[in-house]
Amino acid sequence: MEIILNRPYHFNPEPDDYVVLVDRLWPRGVRKTALKLDEWNKIITPSPELRKWFNHDPEKLETFRSKYLQELQHQRSELSRLRDIASNRRLVLVYAAKNPTVNHALILKEAIENA
Repeated sequence: MEIILNRPYHFNPEPDDYVVLVDRLWPRGVRKTALKLDEWNKIITPSPELRKWFNHDPEKLETFRSKYLQELQHQRSELSRLRDIASNRRLVLVYAAKNPTVNHALILKEAIENA
């Protein structure tokens, strides 16, 4: 199983990759025709309230992680579906956050791996 994270800027997926945008909002500055997605999955993104509260603040990361994992408990079938895809193809989770170590995609990757 291979799951990788990538930002949508200057990103060229491999032909066999399964590419999923995992942000609730479309990435700024990216034309919809430019991003080659297999799906835009808003179901597994943090709730708007949680996303706004977190605001990519490193000091809130651990609390955010706990709250986001709680939200993902309601999406077990979706996490399992993505894990099944990752078992057969490389799964690319696309996110727009600037910080590669403080974002929800890292937590989501872990949740998919443990589904």
